[in-house]
Amino acid sequence: MRRRIPSTAALISFEAAARHESFTKAADELSLTQSAICRQIGSLEEFLNVELFRRSRRGVKLTEAGLSYSRRVATQLDAVERDTLSVMGHQGANVIELAVVPTFGTQWLLPRLKDFQQKNPDVTINLTNRTRPFLFADTEFDAAIYFGDADWSGTESHRLMSENPMPVCSPELLGHKAQLSARELADMPLLQQTTRPYAWRQWFNSMDLNVARDMTGPRYELFSMLAQAAMHEMGVALIPPFLIQRELAEKRLVIANAHALASVKAYYLMIPERKVESASLKAFRDWLVYQAETYALP
Repeated sequence: MRRRIPSTAALISFEAAARHESFTKAADELSLTQSAICRQIGSLEEFLNVELFRRSRRGVKLTEAGLSYSRRVATQLDAVERDTLSVMGHQGANVIELAVVPTFGTQWLLPRLKDFQQKNPDVTINLTNRTRPFLFADTEFDAAIYFGDADWSGTESHRLMSENPMPVCSPELLGHKAQLSARELADMPLLQQTTRPYAWRQWFNSMDLNVARDMTGPRYELFSMLAQAAMHEMGVALIPPFLIQRELAEKRLVIANAHALASVKAYYLMIPERKVESASLKAFRDWLVYQAETYALP
């Protein structure tokens, strides 16, 4: 069955005209004549049976339907362009598309990737942020690094490391004290992490304390956001030390209490079962597991 899709030329002309709200500027951008843009827009409106622009002596203006359609078209054209560039960039290359939780990717994985590249110069690894599990069948990802319990259907899991977060804060918040007791921390602003909503409760419980306000305080999705908030004296945050090594070394953050919360969940490398025999993924898996095994906290 033939798809009911307008011509690509018409969509490109429409997207440019909508972005500029000008047929003349769209023509200049696309190296076409203004009359050619008019014809393309006219044919698109005829195809849709919808008026996309209101014409007047002062120029053109998007209709309500035109504005809504232009946003959708722009999104889809951007996606097609990204996919096209990706295919062009993959020619002759051995590429791994890796989904990774953001702070782990930037703070722990990226500083080590040069070693993998040097040992495997024929393999390229592309990183994309993903904070939650997804269906591999619905994406182009070859593998994922995520934090959880490895309960991910249709995948092979490889445990990397636990988090074991500790309370950290700015040196100014700590004052002249070497550390703060759990009861002192209970009276301070507690910075919360969106994907670890019970972290402070679990930490206090591990110290045999019940704190009424252990789930109150501003919430941030990423550890990097928590770290920034803590550095700006907004409160105390529970963060795995290996994700803030630089901040700790530079004394922008300090350990507020040395008691670490034992993590039940962990970081895992997840590979879909249909990809486990990939030579490049095997090389990356072995390298990553070795890096995790030999990593020692400072």
